[in-house]
Amino acid sequence: MPRAATTAQPLVAAAPDLRAAIGRWRAHLGSERRLAAKTLEAYGRDVEQFLSFLTGHLGGAPGLAELGALTTADLRAFLAARRRDGAGARSLARGLAGIRSLMRFLERDSGVSAAAITALRTPKQPKSLPKPVDAENAARMTDPSEQLAETPWIAARDAAVLTLLYGSGLRIGEALSLKRADAPRRGNEALRIVGKGGRARLVPVLPVVAEAIEAYLGQCPYALAPGDPLFVGARGGPLSPRIIQKAVEAMRSALGLPATATPHALRHSFATHLLAGSGDLRTVQELLGHASLSTTQVYTAVEGERLLAVYDSAHPRAG
Repeated sequence: MPRAATTAQPLVAAAPDLRAAIGRWRAHLGSERRLAAKTLEAYGRDVEQFLSFLTGHLGGAPGLAELGALTTADLRAFLAARRRDGAGARSLARGLAGIRSLMRFLERDSGVSAAAITALRTPKQPKSLPKPVDAENAARMTDPSEQLAETPWIAARDAAVLTLLYGSGLRIGEALSLKRADAPRRGNEALRIVGKGGRARLVPVLPVVAEAIEAYLGQCPYALAPGDPLFVGARGGPLSPRIIQKAVEAMRSALGLPATATPHALRHSFATHLLAGSGDLRTVQELLGHASLSTTQVYTAVEGERLLAVYDSAHPRAG
């Protein structure tokens, strides 16, 4: 059954034609696009906030004609008002999502021009720093004895995947795309990985990585041909990234790990810990498969934050 979308919160002041059009928009979101209830509520709040601003900005309740006549200057005035109320870039971008949805619907439904909202640039988002796992927790996440799977070979598999992410800096998709023939063995010093954009790179194979994969293969109940996936699911098919993500989620709860402890965080840990030990940014870039050195440079900020935290906690003159 379609989700009822017309029972959302009442709108602030709006002319009758706009009220009716917004009702059709809400119905469209709920019955045709089938958006989640929380998304519907958020969009409704976004639009109510916008209409409230326009009522004061234009000197009266807006209708379809007023929305169609809006300029980018009007929209920037709305964003400026939100900033004065303390909204950050993420909140502004999220709030614009509901307004864009409404304006695009009105353009199709009522011929209202959406040119102003189309031309408006979304506020630039601050770059979030990677959140690596510290060395102690990374070791726990990759320890076979810490895995929660009840089946021994699956526990060994999960440990092997996570060890590969931390020991070689792979993305989870790269690890799970490996074939049986690609399996690193003791004595192999590198593994050829084809990453984003088809860029190939060589990554190190530490003895602990090779040992973890050998342990998994020694227990795996399936006879894997050279062209089969290296890591398989419980029924022998290709292993889904979600299975590893869920295993780590359970591990976080059981071991008291931080919410930032994810499979991808192990790749961040590889980069951060390697950079801290070597300081060689160019080598870390090559190992991660980054096309641009600027992408890798975020890890210098992570290491800087860690050093500052150590200083603040340990230096007798800090604070």
